[in-house]
Amino acid sequence: MRDFSKLQNGSDIRGVAVQTEDGPEVNLNKEIAGRITLAFCDLLSRKLDKKVETLKVAVGRDSRISGDELKEGVLEALGDIGAMGFDAGMATTPAMFMSTVMPEFEMDGSIMITASHLPYERNGFKFFSAKGGFEKQDIAEILKLAGVYGFKGGSYEPREIQLMPAYAAHLRNMIKGELSDLPGCLEGMHIVVDAGNGAAGFFANQVLKPLGADISGSLYLEPDGMFPNHPANPENKQAMECICGAVKESGADLGIIFDTDGDRSAAVAPGGEPIARNEIVALAAALKADEYPGGTVVTDSITSNELHEFLEKKLGLKHYRYKRGYRNVIGKAIELSDEGKNAFLAIETSGHAAYSDNYYLDDGAYLAVQIVISAAKLKANKKDITSLMKGLKKPAESVEVRFKIKAEDFKSYGMNVLESFEEWASHTKGLEIVKPNYEGVRVNFKKNGKEGWFLLRMSLHDPVMPLNVESSDEGGTDMALAEIYSFMEGYDGIERP
Repeated sequence: MRDFSKLQNGSDIRGVAVQTEDGPEVNLNKEIAGRITLAFCDLLSRKLDKKVETLKVAVGRDSRISGDELKEGVLEALGDIGAMGFDAGMATTPAMFMSTVMPEFEMDGSIMITASHLPYERNGFKFFSAKGGFEKQDIAEILKLAGVYGFKGGSYEPREIQLMPAYAAHLRNMIKGELSDLPGCLEGMHIVVDAGNGAAGFFANQVLKPLGADISGSLYLEPDGMFPNHPANPENKQAMECICGAVKESGADLGIIFDTDGDRSAAVAPGGEPIARNEIVALAAALKADEYPGGTVVTDSITSNELHEFLEKKLGLKHYRYKRGYRNVIGKAIELSDEGKNAFLAIETSGHAAYSDNYYLDDGAYLAVQIVISAAKLKANKKDITSLMKGLKKPAESVEVRFKIKAEDFKSYGMNVLESFEEWASHTKGLEIVKPNYEGVRVNFKKNGKEGWFLLRMSLHDPVMPLNVESSDEGGTDMALAEIYSFMEGYDGIERP
């Protein structure tokens, strides 16, 4: 029995689908896609208490060159068990979830073929039911079952659904409803979109343009699974430089950038200033702060002290800093809301943003719609989107370094380092351990006229310990790094960057 567990990446499945020179061997092909699909249907049928042959499953893919082959495997597997498979074609991950809740589709489940921002040779799967995305434990069970199932393949009954036009109409209706008082809706708004040759180019052509927006200057809207221009990733420096330059050059009112499968987005202000990482968290919270007074914003662990101050003191919200991983922050927000704590937003600095009024779905287009609506209203009052972030301070310095763990049992070794690191910090003058803290060891520092913070944690999957350091004063990161490097010299199993 083949062990498929190495394909698990948290709540996603990811693998190598295209052989490259000197690259790792392919471990995700049509047959494996079929076996994974059979396992998914097994689990879905038990979750819904429905026979597999009665299941309706939508299948979509992003622009990757391996998408069609994997999609064939999925659809053939659905045909093998008598389930109804529906081909959604090129789609975004949020749209695939919406196929389970939109009245015109109401699928029992959906499968998105994507590896998000990873290189073209990678691919993978995300799974949904109407209750949301499948969790880490679900993926582990699917992969265990996939090792048991055999895949015959063969013909299937072709069925297509027009998912993306329906999803685009849904987004347009949100904008029209909120801007009903503005004559011409988005007429007079110049919005540049960068889709990075992924699946989100529809947002410019099917959402903004029909509502009157000028989308001239937009970049890489056409899908291209080789991603020839830049990675489709709002966190990528080259990608952000491209969209910022396009906004500045065209004199646009706003820029929006998406990742490959459309579940993440970031923005660009007039003049080409990026709104990403801590800034996109601040903006996403400010967009709905008035609707959820005193509400809670759940973020990942590496958000800044300045953001914390902005959320709590400027917006009057509560900030719950949690673990990295988009399913982690979403799950915690749902848990807090079930406890009555009104966690209306779960968001990572990577751009995954999930609102409680949108199924807690991390949907880059939904966030973009909220930004567009506010930008249009503000422009009517001769303001721009940056006015919503007034009062958000930025650190003077910010750096991330990654320590490699050379020990064979890297998880145990890393945890031992973290325990010693916390002990060291607790006895070092000028350092204060931040509590509560849910990932790694976070420390505030104040010494030699420098203030800031640092966080040392374990990578979610790799033999690496990322270290984030920020300072409100120039020279603060170097000072902190010098002390941390001195501490690390005592560990032979740690390789300094």
